[in-house]
Amino acid sequence: MKKIKLNLLTIIVLSLLNGCNLFSPEDKVDTDGDLLSLSIPSGFDFSTYHDVTINIEDDGNYAKYEIFAYTEDLYDAGTETFEDEFGETVTETIYKSEVMEKLLFTGVPNDGVLEQTINLPKFYDKVYIRRNENLNYFSTIEEIVDQKVNFSFNNSNSNERTLAEGDVTDYLYCVNGSGQLFQVDPLTGDLTDLSAMPMGSYTCAIDQENKVLYSIGKSKPYPLMKYSIVDNSWETVANLGMGGPRLDFNTKDGLLYFSDNSANLFVFDPATGENLDKKSILGLHNTTGGDLAFAEDGTLFICTFSGLYELELNDDGDYSSTRISTDNLPFTPTSMTFDSNKELWLAEASSSADLIIMDTETGGWEYKYGARANNGTSYGRKLNDLTTFRVYSDVVDETDSDGDGIKDSDDAFPDDADAAFESFTPSKYGRGTIAFEDLWPSSGDYDFNDAALSYQAIAILNSDNLAVRLELICNIKANGAGYTNGIGFEIEGLNPSKVASVTGTVLNQGYITTNDNGTEADQENTVIILADDVDNLLNETTITISFVEPISTSELGVAPFNPFIIINKEREKEVHLPYKSITSLGNQSYVFTGDNKDIDGNFISENGYPWAISIIHDFKVPKEKVDITSAYNFFGAWAESGGTAYEDWYKDNPGNRNEDLIE
Repeated sequence: MKKIKLNLLTIIVLSLLNGCNLFSPEDKVDTDGDLLSLSIPSGFDFSTYHDVTINIEDDGNYAKYEIFAYTEDLYDAGTETFEDEFGETVTETIYKSEVMEKLLFTGVPNDGVLEQTINLPKFYDKVYIRRNENLNYFSTIEEIVDQKVNFSFNNSNSNERTLAEGDVTDYLYCVNGSGQLFQVDPLTGDLTDLSAMPMGSYTCAIDQENKVLYSIGKSKPYPLMKYSIVDNSWETVANLGMGGPRLDFNTKDGLLYFSDNSANLFVFDPATGENLDKKSILGLHNTTGGDLAFAEDGTLFICTFSGLYELELNDDGDYSSTRISTDNLPFTPTSMTFDSNKELWLAEASSSADLIIMDTETGGWEYKYGARANNGTSYGRKLNDLTTFRVYSDVVDETDSDGDGIKDSDDAFPDDADAAFESFTPSKYGRGTIAFEDLWPSSGDYDFNDAALSYQAIAILNSDNLAVRLELICNIKANGAGYTNGIGFEIEGLNPSKVASVTGTVLNQGYITTNDNGTEADQENTVIILADDVDNLLNETTITISFVEPISTSELGVAPFNPFIIINKEREKEVHLPYKSITSLGNQSYVFTGDNKDIDGNFISENGYPWAISIIHDFKVPKEKVDITSAYNFFGAWAESGGTAYEDWYKDNPGNRNEDLIE
C-alpha cells in the first residue's frame, strides 16, 4: 500500500508557497518502501538501442540497396489449420522470419558510396544487405562491429554474372508454407530473401512478360495472391476456395493451371480468379504432392510423389499421363520448373530444402544444392514451390520521370525530383515508444504510462542520399497523468535556421512560443514541440520538418533524438531520458523545491529508476499503478547488468511479460 505523505491542506499550502509545484494530481508515493531498488552500474542510461553507421562501397555503375535488421530467430505467428502437401489436414504453430519486415533504409550509391546512420535495438548484431541491379539480386549478412558496418561490392571479383548484351539470366523464385518468398541463383546456389508473403503457400507461378508472380495461400479461404516483381508489392486477386501443391502459368493462353492433391486439373483466369475449366488427369500412380510445369514448347509436365509424368490432352478433353521416371523417386518432390537451358529443377519436401536437376527424357536426376548435394550448401528452410524468372540484359527500363538520376522502379517518389529514398526508425513496418513519468524530480509509481508516445520516423532522402525532410507519424498511446503535459524533442547540434518549416504540431495552451519556421523560439538547437497538451495527440498525427538545404543523416542524427515532456504547462520543467541534456528553456532539478529524488540531475532516481524510457519497439505499457518490474520480469535484471543481460526484455517472448499487468 502506497503511503500518502501529505494531506490535502499541506499540498495547498506548499502550492501557494512555491512557484514550482512538484506534485501531480496523482497521489504522491514513496517508492522506497514499496518498490524494489535497482543497483545499476554507474553511467548506465537505460538505452535499449544505439546508433549504427552503415558504409557501403560499390564500384558498379548503378544498383539499389536495401538494408534490413537481421536475426536468425523466428517468431510465433500463431496456429493455422491447413492441408499439407501430403493431403493431410493439420493444425500447427507457424514460425516466421521477421527480416523482410525490418527494412531500415534504401539508397543508390553516389560516386560509389552509400552511408547512413540508423538506430537499432542493441540485441541486433547483424544487418541484411540486398543489392538490386536490374532485378539481378545479391545479398549478404554483415556483422555490426563497434556500431559500424562496412561492406564493399566489387563487380569484377563478385559471384555476380557478367552478361553479354542479349543474354538471359535465370533465377529460381521460391515460396514456402512459412510465408517466405526468396530467390536462388541456379549457377551458384546463393539465396536472397525477397519478401514476406501475406500467407504461406505451396504454389508459385510467374507471368514473365508482366513480371508478376502468382501464389495460392495454403489455408482457407485460399487467396490467389499476386506479387509485382518490379514494385515488390502484394495484392489479393480473389479467394479460390481450394488449395493444393501444383501451379504454373501457361504463356500460350495467359492462364493459370492448378492441381490439388487429386487427379484434377483446374484452369483459372489470373486477372479475376474465375475457375474457367476442370479436367481429369488419367494414369497417375500417386496423386499427392509435386507440381506442374510447362516446357518452352507448351508441353505440360506433372510430378507427384511417385515420379515425373508428361501430360497430353486426349480425345475426351482430359489429360493422359505418361510416366517418364521408371522407378518411384527416392525423394518427395514439392515443386519443379524449367530454366532457359530446358533443364528441369525440382525441390524436395524436407525441413531444409534440396534442389535437384532431372532429365525429362530419361528421368535421371542429381542433387544440385542443399545438404544432400555435399557441396557445402544448406538452406535451413523449406522450399514448397519454385518457378523460373528470367532477366534479360538488353531489356532495362531506364524510365526516370522526375530526372533525378534514380529509375522510377527504384524511386520511392518517382514524380518528385527532390526526394528518392526513405530511412525508417524503427523500420518500415515498426513503431517505437517513448514513455514518461511526470512526477519528476519526485518519485513516481514507475508504470510509465503518464505519457507514452508511439511513433515512426521517416527521413526522406534525395538522390544524393541526403535528408530533405523528416516525417514523424505519432500518437499518444497512454495518458495516465492528471497534468496537462506537453511533448517534444530536440535535434541536438542542428541550428533552428536550417529548418525551413514545421507542420502538423498542435499548440493551443498558450505557453509555447515558436519562430516563423515552426521551431520553438529562444532555443540554441532545433526544438519541435509536437503538442503542448498530449491529449491533442490521441489520434495519429503526422508532423513534417522540412530543411532549408539537404543534410546528411549523420548531421541530422537519428530519431527519437532528445525527446522530453513538459510538466503541467511549466515550460522550464522538462523530463528527459537518462543522461540527456535539458533544452535552453529547461531548468535543472535543484531549481525546484520539495522532495528531489534526482539530486545528480541525470534523470535517474535515488533508487535507480529513470523517469523516461525509449524503446525501438511497440512497447506495451504497464497498467495504472503497476511498476515496470512487476509487468516485465527481466527489466530489473537487465538494468542491473548495465544492459548486457536480457537485451530483449520488452519483446513478446515467453516469460518476458506478465500479460495481465500490461495494457
